[in-house]
Amino acid sequence: MSDRDEVLLGGIEGGATHSRLSICNGNGKELASVTGPGTNHWMLGVEECAKRISNMVAQGKRLAGIPEDKHLDVLGLSLSGCEQEASNQKLADAVRAESPYAAKSLLVCSDTAGSVATAAPRGGLVIISGTGSNTLLCNPDGSQHGCGGWGYLLGDEASAYWISHRAIKIYFDQEDNFAKPPHPTDFVWDAIKKHFNVTTRTDLLDHCYAKFDKPMFAGLCSKLAVGAKDGDALSLYLFKEAGELMAKTVMALVPKMDPVLYARDPLKIVCVGSVWLSWDFLKPGFVEVLGQEKISFDIELLRLTTSTSLGTIYLAADFINFDFKRHYEKNYNIFYKYEGKNGVKNSPITNGKHKTSEVKDLIALWSNGKI
Repeated sequence: MSDRDEVLLGGIEGGATHSRLSICNGNGKELASVTGPGTNHWMLGVEECAKRISNMVAQGKRLAGIPEDKHLDVLGLSLSGCEQEASNQKLADAVRAESPYAAKSLLVCSDTAGSVATAAPRGGLVIISGTGSNTLLCNPDGSQHGCGGWGYLLGDEASAYWISHRAIKIYFDQEDNFAKPPHPTDFVWDAIKKHFNVTTRTDLLDHCYAKFDKPMFAGLCSKLAVGAKDGDALSLYLFKEAGELMAKTVMALVPKMDPVLYARDPLKIVCVGSVWLSWDFLKPGFVEVLGQEKISFDIELLRLTTSTSLGTIYLAADFINFDFKRHYEKNYNIFYKYEGKNGVKNSPITNGKHKTSEVKDLIALWSNGKI
């Protein structure tokens, strides 16, 4: 790999609703960018997912002027639903079968891993909240731990789907005289009727069962965001609840964090997905939970300014031991800073290096509720 211009690296960020492919040469120049449909193999099946990936790669090669029968040196797939090594291998095999000339090497990993890699070279947290949700911790030693990411039947808390479902359930419970809503439901019910083009609760059942479409279902959330912006109390309540749940996923992973991630600098949390566009309405719940838990270190919430497909290329380059140039500071903006109440930043630091054992002692105290 003496001529860096000849090295070809691809990366796909894939969610439940849409995906994006980037192809770069070894000097970091983007040769092609392609958008495509969702690539979650649990929703589509492995074969259909592989076909979509192959189509995107073929389109990207055409745009970049790369011959169809020329391999990329490596292709990284950072996709929703790719948390298990066994199923990731099946997807990689399916892509090779569908497109033998796609790439010499294939890396398959979770969409959350690509998000962290885009902004934080040493690791950190990513909270994805789009159609679905997932939170992942990446430690400096390469170990990963997750909270959530189990799909709409078993999780997806604080996602657009979850917020939409919660709104509908609150209205149904009110009409059944099963539970009193926390706030009037007039705006929310009107938004539900308009979004699904229904007039009664019974009309809605088709969209919940026979004609269920998760992205379409989750689309109600954007209308609830408008309600929150206009001051609707129930819409604001729903987003505050979502913010609380986001913060709880952070707290769930604190005991598994390497203290290196927050001892000297703030913990970096990469925030990905359309729900984060409503941060003003998520913030009250998010900050409230951190305060209640007495989080003792600083946190920075980051919004990516580039596609996660670039971070996936970073991971792919590491996979083949290629020295790909990176400029992390250009990849994100910090949109919120949280100052810890007890200041781990004031823990002993010697010659720029923290004393890991002492920081771990602080974490132990936090875990036991003593700080």
